[in-house]
Amino acid sequence: MPRCSSPRRRGPSCASLVRFLFAFEGVQLTVKPPRSPGAPVTAGRQQQRVFSGIQPTGRLHLGNYIGALSVWAANQARYDNIFCIVDLHALTIPEAIRVETLRAARRELAALLLACGIDPARSALFLQSYVPAHAELAWLLACVTPVGWLERMTQYKSKAAALTTVGAGLLEYPVLQAADILLYQADLVPVGEDQRQHIELARDIARRFHNLFRPVFTLPEPLVRPSGARIMGLDDPTVKMSKSLAEERPGHAIALTDSPERIRNAVMGAVTDSGRELRPGELSPGVANLLTIYEALSGRPRPDVEAEFAGQGYSAVKRAVADLVVSTLDPIRRRYLALSADAGYLDRILREGADRVHPIARATLDRVKRLMGLV
Repeated sequence: MPRCSSPRRRGPSCASLVRFLFAFEGVQLTVKPPRSPGAPVTAGRQQQRVFSGIQPTGRLHLGNYIGALSVWAANQARYDNIFCIVDLHALTIPEAIRVETLRAARRELAALLLACGIDPARSALFLQSYVPAHAELAWLLACVTPVGWLERMTQYKSKAAALTTVGAGLLEYPVLQAADILLYQADLVPVGEDQRQHIELARDIARRFHNLFRPVFTLPEPLVRPSGARIMGLDDPTVKMSKSLAEERPGHAIALTDSPERIRNAVMGAVTDSGRELRPGELSPGVANLLTIYEALSGRPRPDVEAEFAGQGYSAVKRAVADLVVSTLDPIRRRYLALSADAGYLDRILREGADRVHPIARATLDRVKRLMGLV
């Protein structure tokens, strides 16, 4: 089987074995105009490059789909996309590592991403650990990153506070994340509000490297979806739907692989308020969350959604939301089951995706090492 040796190819050779006939609503994104002139390695690129990373931990849920995965799939024709399963990031808390679980989770996540519409003929999909340049660049960037910058990171402080022993990997997690992005000269990085600080840190690290040596990196900009990006917990609409809480609280989230029955039960059990019917302009957090889900999956403007359900009882609203969620997620679940049964195909996609991005990573790393006197 021939392998891709150039990032310019449309896709890996094995991608011709399958065609994904998925239809996704177009998503309008808010993008700040690039402030960086771009490193020479990016010269001549026809599309802006987007780097997206996702950890192979926990079960992906409806919030992940609305806030990230549906956006990734919908924009494959618009951008030069690199999708990375960041398995090295899953090692930052060693006490939580389950070796066999991690091995299986990487492949399962690949199957789910493909089922959600990631097309290997248009985008690169690979494992972070398959490209050693990620770890090598992370070390080089760590050498120029002040420790104080890392100690101020909000996620580090919150996670460290819950641990008895804090490993260096947790502290340097944002440096590896910066390396992931900068390695591919990414113009844009899809982020939620809780990740904006990490993108700013990646920009700061790049600027510091430029000041110490010479400009080599593209400064990434956040790619933000203006609505529907924050789906709240069904059991508590004041907190964001999350993979970690879903493991602790059964009614918190809807997993992408849940059966139609489980989806309907979850939506019908969602917290609302003591009222009986929907009144636009007087929405409680729970009711507003249900409408946000409906708005995001239907692609309809919020005023139209509120007008449709005005005066209807909460049970009717929930049934409509449940129907829409089932019609969206059940095809994904069925595609996932079919893909996950073909381990050989998944492994081949991930290997060829790594081959596809390797020349980009190698070019950046070689220039960084040359500027630092290592070659």
